[in-house]
Amino acid sequence: MQSGAQHLLEDGGADGGRLVLSGELTLPVIAPLERDLKALAGPVASVDLAGVEEIDTVGAWVVCRFAREHNSEITGASPAAQRLLAAMHEIDAGGDTHPHRLPVWERVPTKLGEHVFNARGGVYGVVGFFGQIILGAGSLLRHPSRFPLKALVHQMELVGVSALPIIGLMSFLIGIVIAQQGSVQLEQFGAEALTVNLVGRITLRELGVLMTAIMVAGRSGSAFAAQIGTMKLTEEIDAMRTIGISPIEVLVIPRILAATFMMILLGFYAAMMAIIGGAVVGQFALGIPFFTFLVRIQEVVPVHDLWVGLIKAPVFGLIVALAGCFHGMQVHGNSEEVGRRTTMAVVSAIFAVIVLDAFFAVFFTEIGWG
Repeated sequence: MQSGAQHLLEDGGADGGRLVLSGELTLPVIAPLERDLKALAGPVASVDLAGVEEIDTVGAWVVCRFAREHNSEITGASPAAQRLLAAMHEIDAGGDTHPHRLPVWERVPTKLGEHVFNARGGVYGVVGFFGQIILGAGSLLRHPSRFPLKALVHQMELVGVSALPIIGLMSFLIGIVIAQQGSVQLEQFGAEALTVNLVGRITLRELGVLMTAIMVAGRSGSAFAAQIGTMKLTEEIDAMRTIGISPIEVLVIPRILAATFMMILLGFYAAMMAIIGGAVVGQFALGIPFFTFLVRIQEVVPVHDLWVGLIKAPVFGLIVALAGCFHGMQVHGNSEEVGRRTTMAVVSAIFAVIVLDAFFAVFFTEIGWG
């Protein structure tokens, strides 16, 4: 049984007392002694270790630190204790333990340069990944019997059918908000009837497909990255390559096709639900009958507005699926990388969708579909 460490402070007058230590100065039992030594005040001329039965590195460090702080002499140490004390004597724990940090005017440009350099590598990776998809698609065209039809149908169900409730509710509420807020502003000019134009054009051209793409990025894009990343981490993808199965053909292409095709249907569905939400507001707040609102939509919304939304939808779906699958295939190391890559997939997909939406807005305005 360990007896623990004991101490006794003998009064030595003005020259300072003598601290007598005894027992064991080892890691398991030294904590109480260290607290007591920190509480000691006043000069201590010497530290007597003659009664110490056993000492380790931690005990030697505690004794040396106390002796340094009180300018004390260590006496009575055994040969083994003297070797430990000599090793600990030169150690100074008062130094700066924080890493060196550059000033902000150097740190910010350096970090910016690192991000730009890493972005270049990311662009190369995306282009290479897209090339692998093209090669995989070409291989499937040459060998149609290898096409993973069941995987495609399964992914279409997950991306499209399972998303109908949440996308429908979101779009319905967005339509209500647009109609309500738009009517309040148009009322100042006596043009509440133009609320129909506002709801129809903004949902068919922009918000219907844009909000759907953001929802699909958060729902399906993250799922793609997490699923493929987990398979990469557990070496399932390496096992597929070993037995001659292409992960691009079996995992990536079905997800990309499902997201691309289903975004067309989901974008149209979202726009219709938003228009129904606006019609509900028209019925109860604007005095516009529900079916009159819907008929008026057909009269005031140009057909090309519908085509604008339907053209953007598959592009957004392709971007979302590419981001999710690409970041999933980049997972390596540990499980923390799965979460990091999933977050990067969602953020990069949403960012790319918004940038492309701005490009499409300018493009369609230039060709006369504004």
